[in-house]
Amino acid sequence: MSDTPRKNTVYRQKQNAIEEIFGRRKAVIGVIHSLPLPGSPEYDGQPMADIIDFAVAEAGRYKNGGVDGLIVENHGDIPFSKPDKLGPETAASMAVMSDAVRRHCGLPIGVNVLANGAIQALAVAKAAGAAFVRVNQWSNAYVANEGLIDGPAGEATRYRAWLHARSVRIFADVHVKHGAHAITGDRTIQELARDNEFFDADVAIATGQRTGDSATMEELQAIGAGTALPVAVGSGVTPDNVGDIFIVADAVIVASYLKRDGVWWNPVDPERLQVFMRAVAKARS
Repeated sequence: MSDTPRKNTVYRQKQNAIEEIFGRRKAVIGVIHSLPLPGSPEYDGQPMADIIDFAVAEAGRYKNGGVDGLIVENHGDIPFSKPDKLGPETAASMAVMSDAVRRHCGLPIGVNVLANGAIQALAVAKAAGAAFVRVNQWSNAYVANEGLIDGPAGEATRYRAWLHARSVRIFADVHVKHGAHAITGDRTIQELARDNEFFDADVAIATGQRTGDSATMEELQAIGAGTALPVAVGSGVTPDNVGDIFIVADAVIVASYLKRDGVWWNPVDPERLQVFMRAVAKARS
């Protein structure tokens, strides 16, 4: 995406956050799906040291495979709680794990605290030295698996300023997976993308309907047409479609395809990652 403001720009001009964080466009961001954390339904008392070791090992596999950055995500905590029901143990666990990942791999990292824990993610990012957070619903509201989710942009940006953490960038989904959008059904994808820009997001994310599903090219193009922000694709990216996606998108966030057997809860498969990065190299050239 160009840094030149478009006619539909609704917020002050910004540096391209993908280029700023990763030092390039067409960036590849791997996702570390953590083991269940303390307080979550599947947590069985496993020492935090073991949980951190798993995340650090995943980070090492991603780094060796050539990705540009990582997102640390508490996906093992499924089923997820709404933001106001997340306990301090989640943020504390995410902070120590994210800090260990950053220190060991040396890559730029982001944080995603599910479900939609923008405040918690910003606290983790500040404590762990993360460069960005992902927030699945930044503006407006929608009906998610967890219930009614409100966009936290107003509260979260004030909290970020209070933390003196304005350098932490906001990666925000536009038409987020795992939910219904009847609340905003009278608004186009372009308008929803502009809403995120208007509410000071830094990157717009396109996704499919659920984890592992690809965003359609039509939706990706609509998001790109609706905002001056850089666009990332946040699910369903494979060696077969990454070339087409990179025609429009500035970054891809990849997890399921890169895991053993293509299943999100398995460890990263170095061979699948190698295949994927060959397709990325071809697309970049």
